Amino acid sequence: MLSRKVYWFYLFSFLFLATSCGVSKSLSDVPDVSAYSTVIPERVKISDSTFSLGNNHLNKNKQGSWELYVEGNPYEIGLVTGSLTQELFHKQEASFLSKIDELVPSKTKQAILRKFLAWYNRKLYLNVPLEYKTEIYGLSKYASNSYNHIAEPYLRVLYFHGAHDIGHALQDLALVGCSSFAAWDEKTEDGSLIIGRNFDFYAGDEFAKEKIIAFINPTEGHKFMSVTWAGMVGVLSGMNEHGLTVTINAGKSKVPLIAKTPISILNREILQYASTIDEAIAIARKRQVFVSESIFIGSAKDKKAVLIEVSPNNFGVYDVANSNQLICSNHFQSDAYEDDKKNLKHIEESHSKYRYQRMEELLNQHEKLTPEIAVDILRNKDGLEGKAIGYGNEKALNQLLAHHSIVFKPEQGLVWVSSNPYQLGEFVAYDLNEVFKNPTKELLSNAELNIEKDDFQFTKTYQNYESYRTLRRQILSSINDDEIVESSILSDLQTLNPEYWEAYYIAGSYYYKKGYFTAALNAFEKAKTKEITTVPDQEQVDNYIKKLKRRLNR
Repeated sequence: MLSRKVYWFYLFSFLFLATSCGVSKSLSDVPDVSAYSTVIPERVKISDSTFSLGNNHLNKNKQGSWELYVEGNPYEIGLVTGSLTQELFHKQEASFLSKIDELVPSKTKQAILRKFLAWYNRKLYLNVPLEYKTEIYGLSKYASNSYNHIAEPYLRVLYFHGAHDIGHALQDLALVGCSSFAAWDEKTEDGSLIIGRNFDFYAGDEFAKEKIIAFINPTEGHKFMSVTWAGMVGVLSGMNEHGLTVTINAGKSKVPLIAKTPISILNREILQYASTIDEAIAIARKRQVFVSESIFIGSAKDKKAVLIEVSPNNFGVYDVANSNQLICSNHFQSDAYEDDKKNLKHIEESHSKYRYQRMEELLNQHEKLTPEIAVDILRNKDGLEGKAIGYGNEKALNQLLAHHSIVFKPEQGLVWVSSNPYQLGEFVAYDLNEVFKNPTKELLSNAELNIEKDDFQFTKTYQNYESYRTLRRQILSSINDDEIVESSILSDLQTLNPEYWEAYYIAGSYYYKKGYFTAALNAFEKAKTKEITTVPDQEQVDNYIKKLKRRLNR
């Protein structure tokens, strides 16, 4: 079973070791900000959840998300954002860096990775536009001083923006199982373009609690909004004032030999400087990336959506010419990748195709899409044909781990952003036309258009799922430490999430390790009756069963 721990091992190794190795070129590449004013007003703290700084402000809404408005040149945006979000910035940085000792305990591994990553990231700084390096430099003025022994703040924050890409590239993992779809013309209630997406990126419960809905008014380019976290200037989900939207879905292809443009920085450039699909494609073509991603572009002007499929050695555009809907999970669909062996293998072996088919199935159940129906689809926790596949299964659209979920209606400038937990909380509505017309308003949302919370979060089933997550962590920790786990505890794990194959797999793995082979066989055979996530996972279960049957002479 592919481990998220492996992914985070490489991600945090990169962030820690690449910065601590002191890449000389990067250190000499600190942006020249002499043309900008280096003085900004003092931040005014109105309450623990409301801050202002000139025309800029940060407020926490009643749903628990932060709403940020910032305007100015690149250096101002960095400084002001850093000042307004400094406590959140410190919290997020601590959340990431606190995992270093946990995930990279071996000094030998650190030394090996230090040498490799110093070479690997040697030209990353050349692939980040000066505008965004300047913003990052301003932001870094408010980074925590607690980690200066690792690296000085600017370099630390710069490499923070490539951390996800590096982790993805080094392990070639697509553990971010995002799902996206769009519909337009006769497929929607009023004919307008509607886009929905889940951003299934998990970096811990605490990390996901402090999401920011940022509204940026730059001196150059287009005004835009994005869903982000403190310390991030890149874009993962967003829409600009012209109704151009950008989201990303991880893909698979060859791993490059050098770090290039972080995908979130490319998305930011598209959002800030493109107003049509053709303009977005032109920007994407001029940048070299080092991970494989489907960039989902929606356009109010073009009244449709397309996929820009980028990878280190290939580029494609997928345009559904004879359809009024577009679906995207985690595999490429354009002709450019028709014969790509890694992509074809990924389609056959991962959960991407399954989620694609589930989105297709749910969209076909509705003659006309609305924002409310889009939210229902994004919240769906079942498998194909409504099959119960266990909560947290990556074959589900709602894997109950999303950092955020979002719905766009670009032609009207409307966007709905989920609130915690996962995408079960209220979807808060924003009208970009109103926000940028009256940005000094303390709360930027439009409560009349909010989409109500999912009552699933108040059920016993949901409570059981959260208990399952807690117990799972405890059991895996005990197994890793070679501690005894009572069979009753393993039974409790299965009872809390009875349709999820993983609960039985964990029990089987423990019993096998301890030599309880009959119990292990029973657990693995039970796992085999459930909806197993990927082909490699299925093969692993089958291999255990074969070995155990031979050992038990069955």
